[in-house]
Amino acid sequence: MLDASEGYTTEDGRKIGGVVMEMKNITLRFGGVVAIKDISFDIREGEIRAIIGPNGAGKSSMLNVISGFYIPSEGEVWFHGSKRPQMRPYEVARQGIARTFQNIALFEGMSVLDNVMTGRLTNMKSGLISQALWKGKAEAEEVANREIAEKIIDFLEIQHIRKTPVARLPYGLKKRVELARALAAEPKLLLLDEPMAGMNVEEKEDMSRFILDVNDEFGTTIALIEHDMGVVMDLSDRVVVMDYGKKIGDGTPDEVRNNQDVIDAYLGVAHD
Repeated sequence: MLDASEGYTTEDGRKIGGVVMEMKNITLRFGGVVAIKDISFDIREGEIRAIIGPNGAGKSSMLNVISGFYIPSEGEVWFHGSKRPQMRPYEVARQGIARTFQNIALFEGMSVLDNVMTGRLTNMKSGLISQALWKGKAEAEEVANREIAEKIIDFLEIQHIRKTPVARLPYGLKKRVELARALAAEPKLLLLDEPMAGMNVEEKEDMSRFILDVNDEFGTTIALIEHDMGVVMDLSDRVVVMDYGKKIGDGTPDEVRNNQDVIDAYLGVAHD
């Protein structure tokens, strides 16, 4: 069993730290429908943690619990060693948790730069009056936040579209802009909801490279949902598998790949 305080070392020699987030016996109900049933797992500092499963397995519901969009019916969410009280999504964001969405949620009429700047809102400290007047602290804060946004734009290689309205961009670039906006919040934990959905092979390769770079260069802990099993197995340090709201597997990509319950869930094979 992994030690919560010491973490572990990956096959490629990366050092993974202790537990950042722990989901303890999470159950989520919508009326009489049980979307998640008594699931526990953890996410460790510096790792890429995947949550996978067939359609309707409860993956997005779990991501919504982590990000504060849903409140679990039972169970506890622990973050950095403390039990998290009931919080709204913006309060969770202030804790250092940012996310992207399966269905792109950008401001279509705004430029790429302005969209990325919205990711800095939780970091802005000056009041509304000083922001409106754009003087003193507000001006300095604006300049500092813009510098961070520009660095992220450079990092994700979207400098050439920084002033382009998002509505004019192809789908793959919109996905990259949404990642940039999430990174602008400088998250401790980054949640990616199907980051490869709808992409062609070249776009998937680019996004995979950026996810690895974010994890390596920024040291960002990442939890992602993804249907492309090839991508999941290549990117992830550990994988938790859900099916019909239950956890049926949890471990390294190799362990999950050879788990008969996981094989049955994906292939629909009856197992004696």
